[in-house]
Amino acid sequence: MYKTRILSEPELASPKIKVARFDRVRLELTSVLPLRLGLPIFSLAIIGLGIETLVCAHRVIFLYPQESNPRFPVIPVLPFLPPVPWLAYLFGAVLVLCGVGLLSKRAMRMSSTILGTLLFLSTLVLELPKYSAMPGNMSLRTVVFEPFVIAALAWLLPAAHAIPPFLERASRYLLAVCFVAFGVDHFLALAPIGTLLPKWIPWHVFWIALFGAGFIAAGLSVVLNILLPWGASCVGLMFAIWVFTLHLPRVLGLYGIPGAPHNPAEWSSLFIAIALWGGSWALAKSHSKAFIAHAQRQSS
Repeated sequence: MYKTRILSEPELASPKIKVARFDRVRLELTSVLPLRLGLPIFSLAIIGLGIETLVCAHRVIFLYPQESNPRFPVIPVLPFLPPVPWLAYLFGAVLVLCGVGLLSKRAMRMSSTILGTLLFLSTLVLELPKYSAMPGNMSLRTVVFEPFVIAALAWLLPAAHAIPPFLERASRYLLAVCFVAFGVDHFLALAPIGTLLPKWIPWHVFWIALFGAGFIAAGLSVVLNILLPWGASCVGLMFAIWVFTLHLPRVLGLYGIPGAPHNPAEWSSLFIAIALWGGSWALAKSHSKAFIAHAQRQSS
């Protein structure tokens, strides 16, 4: 019969114990989720948004065209550019090039910087004024925060030591604010969001509240830099679930929503969800590497 023995402090500080701890940390951070898929998934989503922008360059919709609201003519793809075809062609081409560049080690840092800056500035210039005219509109708030999240994730794609410290901190703070805002909105709109869930999923209110709490927890994890790999991994998993249970079936026409397979807004929502899925996993992977490197130095 085996007996357990409590290790003394010198034994806990021994190299063998440190190596064992490091190996356990590395195993936990690299095998829980296939985080290595994050960057390719994010890249493909950006390419998809770019191609959709090119295809919809001559299409125009009005955001929230009710008589009581301002009418905003836009191209129906994130980040809802004004209806100027040459601008859509230029923007779409840049998105496609950035998405392809993210897959190259040489071009990844430049592509992520360009992508993040482009989305941040376009949202700041084009979408924030619309939201300021209707600050209580939750849908318009989402239109602002979604490209901000993608921009922050793009800036954070390189390793933390590969970007300026101020940009790393600013990106984390921006990402945290958006996650917390998404979480609060889930609690403020339990019933409206519930109508988006398919009928075969039970307990709509429970899942919406759970995801809202998950967003808030992830935001706190990101801003405090505490268990960040786990927080980002869980948010990415949440978006992956939404992709396969909500967005993808809608664009494939499996839920019988009239016009959904040909609706640019549905495709844009799909690509956004995929981008947030992949970007969150890519963030988790980059911070896992930093955490593993720190654990390795501690064990040496």
